[in-house]
Amino acid sequence: MTTFMQGPAMELLQTFIFSDFLGTPAYFWLIFISVVIGLLVLDLGFLHKGQKEIETKESFLLYAGYMAIAFAFGGWVWFARGHQSGLEFFTGYLIEQSLAMDNIFIIATVFAFLGIPRIYQHRVLFWGILGVILFRAILIGVGAALVMSFQWILFLFGAFLVFTGLKMFKTSNEKPSLDDNWLLKLIKRNFRVTDRLHGDKFTIRQIDPRTGKLALFITPLFVALIIVEFVDLIFAVDSVPAIFAVTQDPFVVYTSNIFAILGLRALYFALAAAMHRFKYLQYSLAVILVLVGIKIFLVPLGIKIDTAISLAVTIGVLASGILWSLWKTRNDRPEPAPVARAAE
Repeated sequence: MTTFMQGPAMELLQTFIFSDFLGTPAYFWLIFISVVIGLLVLDLGFLHKGQKEIETKESFLLYAGYMAIAFAFGGWVWFARGHQSGLEFFTGYLIEQSLAMDNIFIIATVFAFLGIPRIYQHRVLFWGILGVILFRAILIGVGAALVMSFQWILFLFGAFLVFTGLKMFKTSNEKPSLDDNWLLKLIKRNFRVTDRLHGDKFTIRQIDPRTGKLALFITPLFVALIIVEFVDLIFAVDSVPAIFAVTQDPFVVYTSNIFAILGLRALYFALAAAMHRFKYLQYSLAVILVLVGIKIFLVPLGIKIDTAISLAVTIGVLASGILWSLWKTRNDRPEPAPVARAAE
């Protein structure tokens, strides 16, 4: 009886593991999901079990660890699926890392504006990554379905990226501000928001001064989480089409995307403290967007630029922007942080 039960059960399990899901065997997805869950459990369950401020050195070490795991995963993709898939993974990883760096600086502005201390910022970033994993899956799934059904959609992706890159180039010197942000106003209008933090709590029950009754309030920490999630969603609209210029393989697009974001979140505490040293980086990001837009625009025309060339150009443009920024700002002092304000 036991043998009978094990036989069909094992056959069913093997069928599932080797079944095709979005053009990739299911066990590839299971390995990826297991790695990501393991990283998140390690991060919150062991490395940051208690609330503490993450120092710059620890941030670099965390980033190095995330990057090593991403490179190991990319090496496995290269070995298991061939050099083309491996190149596409690393190119997509680098493009997402490049574009998401601008996201990091926006998040730093959000934290400063809402007065979120560094000791609580990791909590927001950690729970924010769960939303990113979900939203990116939805966007990439929709994008892949559109590309497979309507090849001409790549023309729209390409045109959008070129337009976004040109707009970014034009507005590179403008500093982000939340003084008149519509999302912040919407949150205040529809939720009860406390006028101060309550430790690491996202919500708290307290007396509503308008009704005199006990009510549920959200704290500025939860306001920060909502805005960070929204910022991630906006940036995904740029970065997801950009990686479709490299490959239309949903597995490579999604895995490279998530690994890049995980790494940059770990690097946040080092980058946020040195924002003034990267003031010219946006010009490089704008150039990358325009070049990727042109590349994706050429795909429906049957003109495909070699992935190795795309990877080399992306590295060159990004490195040029970083080195130029560091050189131009070598004598600059850190700019004073924005005055911390509560979400009243």
